[in-house]
Amino acid sequence: MFSKNHFYFYVLAGILALLYSSTIAYGASEQFKGKIYNTGMLKPVDSKTKLKPGMKAPDFTLPSVSGEKISLSNFLGKKNVVISFVPAAWTPVCSDQWPGYNIAKSLFEKNAAVLIGITVDNIPTLFTWTKEMGELWFPVLSDFYPHGSVAKKYGVLRSSGTTERALFVIDKKGIIRYIDVHDINKRPGLETLMKELEKLEK
Repeated sequence: MFSKNHFYFYVLAGILALLYSSTIAYGASEQFKGKIYNTGMLKPVDSKTKLKPGMKAPDFTLPSVSGEKISLSNFLGKKNVVISFVPAAWTPVCSDQWPGYNIAKSLFEKNAAVLIGITVDNIPTLFTWTKEMGELWFPVLSDFYPHGSVAKKYGVLRSSGTTERALFVIDKKGIIRYIDVHDINKRPGLETLMKELEKLEK
């Protein structure tokens, strides 16, 4: 039955989705003006993952910007996990996508979920980029060396050496429940992601 709580959740999700989509893909915020490398339009998808919903998510351990190493297995039995792969630091869509998740922190928490951001950039690059973006509430991990090893496991390493723009939703048992290998030139929809997370807590 559609409860009052569900109604408020979808109203909030709708508002956040509007806020999140209010800037166009190549319109990074003013604070980045003159600092963002414009990649131009890229091939929307350049790889094909063999992973599917229902499969066990490959475990990994990667260094984070904060200095600690984080493993996917750390969250088993505790939290749902969203892995956000983005192609590269200092590029337009990525520089809008991750700060956009800051406005949705409460929705992740409501659904007992953590977000993990991964790129193939090295730690110094990610440190500077994330500082410029402002404080992100989620860990940012470097898949720099061995280059793209985790992206390869997930089938999202592009032929250029960057990753796809991809989301993997993983439940508390470590099972993949949703995959979105998105058009690299566009941000994934926040509302869709929230609906997928909500399914895990029913």
